[in-house]
Amino acid sequence: MQYEFHAYGHQNILGTHKTTLEFTKDENLTLKGDCIVGVKADFELKEIKKFIKKIKNKKITITIQTSDGKIKDKLEAEINPEFNGKKEIVIRKADFISDRTLAIKANKAAFELKKGLIECLKSKEGEITIIMENKVY
Repeated sequence: MQYEFHAYGHQNILGTHKTTLEFTKDENLTLKGDCIVGVKADFELKEIKKFIKKIKNKKITITIQTSDGKIKDKLEAEINPEFNGKKEIVIRKADFISDRTLAIKANKAAFELKKGLIECLKSKEGEITIIMENKVY
């Protein structure tokens, strides 16, 4: 079982935050958003909620890859069953939960993603696919 969506690059993507990473539906980004690793995200809250309901345990794997599939990174985290983010998806290393927190206790934050992935996203032409899967591990 999986859910997939896309996000795009922006010249202000830094990917330097030490505890979170975020995807946003917003088209613009300031340099203060150092956790944001994708803008214009096309996720659907309704579909994510369906995905969450089907999860057998709290564990998810999130794969982030360039549109050509040449650069790929994975992280593992625990799903927040109360996720209700309409504009943002936040993944946290800590266990703080808010409506926009999709997952907690992640094993990576923005600064730990592959540098090639972040470099790709520093361009408006950069595009990534995000695949969330529920795997027993």
